[in-house]
Amino acid sequence: MEPREFLDIMHVAERLKDTIRHCTSSKGRPESVAEHSWRLSLMAFLLKDQFPDTDMDRVTEMCLIHDLGECFTGDIPSFKKTSDDTAREDRLLETWVDGLPEELRCRMKGLYSEMNALETKEARLYKCFDKLEAVIQHNESPLDTWTGLEYELNRTYGTEIASERDFTKRLRKEILKDTENKIETEKTGRNGSMEEQIITITVKTSGEKCELDDEAIRKWYEDSVAGLFNPEYGIPEIGVSVRRIPLPGGEKDS
Repeated sequence: MEPREFLDIMHVAERLKDTIRHCTSSKGRPESVAEHSWRLSLMAFLLKDQFPDTDMDRVTEMCLIHDLGECFTGDIPSFKKTSDDTAREDRLLETWVDGLPEELRCRMKGLYSEMNALETKEARLYKCFDKLEAVIQHNESPLDTWTGLEYELNRTYGTEIASERDFTKRLRKEILKDTENKIETEKTGRNGSMEEQIITITVKTSGEKCELDDEAIRKWYEDSVAGLFNPEYGIPEIGVSVRRIPLPGGEKDS
């Protein structure tokens, strides 16, 4: 590999430092993909002695490169990512890898092929770490950064694959304890309850008259927006106001 080829690769990988993930740090700062990949690799390094039957150096390599496709697509949370999103990421990553120096290209293609197949001990352990690191990070992030969906997701995500190894099975149980403790302590530690918070929606349209009444708008809210809130608190109460603002020419909108 020539120095310029190496620098070009590094410049692409640097994008992950600015590629934001859905989760936040313990202080509420958005986490980058680079940070996730770093701690995932650290997990493989720290736990090497726990898996003597596994090539942990290879697991570490998988952890380091697993999200390079997000250099080209950005991060999409697992609960929102579609098969089309995955196919696009794979296609763009493959195009980039095809342009790398031959020795590196062959090594990375072999790793990605093994990771995608999820048949070897190494690939399955990397995937387990990938899921568990995300759950650990959610436990460290402030509870008010969680969406409603993540309460149950943090209780179950990665459980099945973690059950394949004794250590990861026990680790997942400890992570679940942290999740339950976090929900209980941070929920009761808040000032006020969700029932005391009122969300007001102001509807303003232009041109066509708004035919929706307050009840229809309330139903839209419950279907479209309320799912973002933590189910532990129930669906928040909603207040709706409709303002009518005169338009030029004497027409009104709703």
